[in-house]
Amino acid sequence: MTGETDDIHASFSAEVRSVVIYQPFPGLSMSCPMNSQSIKNQSVRVETVSSDHDGQRLDNFLARHLKGVPKKAIYRMIRTGQVRINSGRCKPDRRVSTGDQVRIPPARIDAHGQVRVSDAVIRQVREAILFEDADYLVVDKPCGMAVHSGSHLPWGLIDAIRQGRPDKYVELAHRLDRETSGCLVLAKNGKALRHLSNLFRDGEVEKHYLCLMDGQLKEDRVTVDEALARSEDQEERKMEVHDEGKDSITRFRRLQLLRDSTYVEAELLTGRTHQIRAHAAHLGLPLAGDERYGTDSSLARWKKRGLRRLFLHSHHLGFTNAAGDHLTFNAPLPDSLRQVLLDLGA
Repeated sequence: MTGETDDIHASFSAEVRSVVIYQPFPGLSMSCPMNSQSIKNQSVRVETVSSDHDGQRLDNFLARHLKGVPKKAIYRMIRTGQVRINSGRCKPDRRVSTGDQVRIPPARIDAHGQVRVSDAVIRQVREAILFEDADYLVVDKPCGMAVHSGSHLPWGLIDAIRQGRPDKYVELAHRLDRETSGCLVLAKNGKALRHLSNLFRDGEVEKHYLCLMDGQLKEDRVTVDEALARSEDQEERKMEVHDEGKDSITRFRRLQLLRDSTYVEAELLTGRTHQIRAHAAHLGLPLAGDERYGTDSSLARWKKRGLRRLFLHSHHLGFTNAAGDHLTFNAPLPDSLRQVLLDLGA
């Protein structure tokens, strides 16, 4: 599996089951009844928190039980006291515990939010599985596929996996940018999710990426220890080095100097949004094909060389499971990225 957007576009065929109203990614089918009125859950219900959801944030717990309800509506329900835990008011970031009684009010569900991912996408994601046991699922995520819905994307990889495994517990343990391919780990039960969340929080997960810098990295190894904060530029979601940002550390290791670029392995010691991309840009060496942090002239030059995506791939992931076994996973560099390196003489 190459993980390339073009390959995905070729192999994912949309299976339209009713009126298709939006299709940002091949294979998506959004079904909408001919009657466009919203449907409504008619009564208050009380859900008992199972051990699988112990420690989960309330807003995420509700999103699982109110599929199709916008997040803004969920937050409004919590803020106005319609949602209760054990009869008490609560906040969105409250962690639920096993046995908690959560009051869930009636909610209007936009019929347009009923999303069905095509069987072709489900098969493609299934074929991308690198590893699976009773606790974990590791997938070689393709470039161009978001890990979850949001930002005008009605579905993500997690939705494809859940649809292919109805009534099974599967949760994301971390994220990859939509433009990034490679190793992504998911939890298959609440205990595994809590274990992974603690490992990621404490920096105990090995995260190595292959990337191509636009320009030459002069040193063999460079560590960027610069805090990152969201840019004040409201037009584009970007991160930038800022004294008041969150601690962020990336180690870059030069693999090969090329004629006007550098093939690099990047190790993440923290896990901030766009961390590798922002730190590379801070060095004056934005990643090849980066539409957010690179320049227009750089993008045009790389497109002429056949690069039509961000050159960033999560090739190695490692962690120790609850039983004390160290697990490592590797996703090969997609063929199209490999071809770019070959054309550069790597």
